[in-house]
Amino acid sequence: MMELYTFQAEETDAGMRLDKYLADKMPGFTRSHLQKVIKDGHVLAGQKVAKANHKLKSGQEIAVSIAPAEEIPILPEDIPLDILYEDADLLIVNKPKGMVVHPSAGHCSGTLVNAVMHHCKDSLSGINGEIRPGIVHRIDKDTTGSLIICKNDESHIQIAEQIKEHSVRRIYRGIVAGTPREAEGRIEGNIGRHPTDRKKMAILKKGGKPAVTHYRILEQGRTASYMEFQLETGRTHQIRVHMASIGHPLLGDTVYGNSKNPYKLQGQALHAMTIGILHPKTGAYLETCAPLPEYFESLLKRLGLS
Repeated sequence: MMELYTFQAEETDAGMRLDKYLADKMPGFTRSHLQKVIKDGHVLAGQKVAKANHKLKSGQEIAVSIAPAEEIPILPEDIPLDILYEDADLLIVNKPKGMVVHPSAGHCSGTLVNAVMHHCKDSLSGINGEIRPGIVHRIDKDTTGSLIICKNDESHIQIAEQIKEHSVRRIYRGIVAGTPREAEGRIEGNIGRHPTDRKKMAILKKGGKPAVTHYRILEQGRTASYMEFQLETGRTHQIRVHMASIGHPLLGDTVYGNSKNPYKLQGQALHAMTIGILHPKTGAYLETCAPLPEYFESLLKRLGLS
């Protein structure tokens, strides 16, 4: 059964292209997906099938019919896990570079979810649905380090609340291009979808969600600096976007930094080292620390930073 989304164009939307309008209104869908929906005749503007370049009129009704996503069979896979901590309520793992956290289009297997389903059997929270069992937060595919898996719904609710209140202690290590002017500082700027490139995030003057990153330089070299970051919030690509915004993108980050990738890295040099929470059952403070991956240590030596 098709899902129906309806909108009404405001005065400020008059003259805007339909495809751009929908990309802004429906950030959960890629622009290419929405363009296909339009091309297939599933978008009405003023009760008439509209094309992508249709110019909106003030007060015009927009109706979008989206076919439900195909169900992806999620199967347990015997993939080794680097376990930092485990009990009956929680599992904290050190996620390797290149591993996607949960299945999605193009990533039906080999994900962290596939691995934890095998390891935990039936002991995973179900709050995030069949595709994301146990997943209460995420880190990027090419970011390594600490990630919490919840084994039951009670733990999931407790940890999700701590994340919402920004009380989780999250410390990252990263290597950035150049050296920031200040040895330590605070970057603040709302983060949301990039206005023209929907695959990227950006600091927005209007909209987006509040984001705050604290940083300090651990060691500086001739061309790069070894940094520590502490998050107040956990927005998508937060550290990557914030550091690029002050002119010091993470090495290997071809999306927000140098597209030529001079160090031939697999994605950004970023590691979620420390995570600290109040245990959902005992209330005691629990902190784990994921050791730096081998590639990261080698890069520090190449740059004369260790």
